[in-house]
Amino acid sequence: MIRSDAALVACLLLAPVATLAEGSGMAIVTNEKSSTLSIISPDLQVVRTVETCARPRGILFNADRSRFFVGCADDDMIAIYDTATIELVGRVTGVPAPETFDLHPDGKRLIVSNEEDAAASVYDVTTGEFLGEFLTGEEPEGVQVTADGKLAFVASEAANLVHVLDLDAGEVVADILVDTRPRRFALTPDGKELWVSAELAGMVDIIDVATLKLVGDMQFLPTGFRPEQVTPVDLQISADGTRAYVALGRANHVAVVDVPKRQVIDYILVGKRAWGVALSADETRLYVANGLSDDVTVIDTATLKPITSIAVGGVPYDILIDDR
Repeated sequence: MIRSDAALVACLLLAPVATLAEGSGMAIVTNEKSSTLSIISPDLQVVRTVETCARPRGILFNADRSRFFVGCADDDMIAIYDTATIELVGRVTGVPAPETFDLHPDGKRLIVSNEEDAAASVYDVTTGEFLGEFLTGEEPEGVQVTADGKLAFVASEAANLVHVLDLDAGEVVADILVDTRPRRFALTPDGKELWVSAELAGMVDIIDVATLKLVGDMQFLPTGFRPEQVTPVDLQISADGTRAYVALGRANHVAVVDVPKRQVIDYILVGKRAWGVALSADETRLYVANGLSDDVTVIDTATLKPITSIAVGGVPYDILIDDR
């Protein structure tokens, strides 16, 4: 780690409001352009729009899911919300251009990609203390911490690298060259493989976590699209490790993948520029944020057909579901 100072946490005491039940089933969507959160009910209606910080991007629960974090890219902070009320309860300030992040299994350390600073910073989210940073390539985005908390992976979009951070030693221990413009990660449930979306290559690279070597890849091409139009970003793998869902960006589809076979099962048409994805807890629904049509498509994962598309705010980016 390079430096150590303190970030400030401004805790806000807010008037009580009507609360959501625990595990309410509500989906929370960050909208970059409109600087809002859209709250979608289990019956797939927008029931609330919350004004938030400037350019909200990544969103993540804390350890017990009582709070969630929102990366405020243009305000240089992490906003902290109460899950039950969807009200702002705190801020971690002085976080340079946060984009996405992951929480260490200790429930305290939040590892944040700082898009404009070519760094990944680490904060204690229980105190707001800045713990240090790792230097990365330009435009870091995706962050993934292993289940044992030993390693974190950070994707550098401009450098075409996946950086491997030893969180206890405070060192970058490997730089893995991947295909063009890596964006997001998904670990297989057994922790053995790390799947990395490579946006401008139109593919997913697969890294063996034990050896930190590339061991495979998958190319995507829905019917009617040219290769340069296929720009995968977010991806999720099912709890049993059999299926993956990959948002294909400007190809306006989600790819459904047989994980063990590394084969595409189907392509599902969604909105324009499919970006963030989130699976419901029972994995019967997949929510897809469509950044250029300002909506969220909800897919039935049994039939692999869209249920509906829901208008949200401007340029939806990421989705969190309160259903556990």
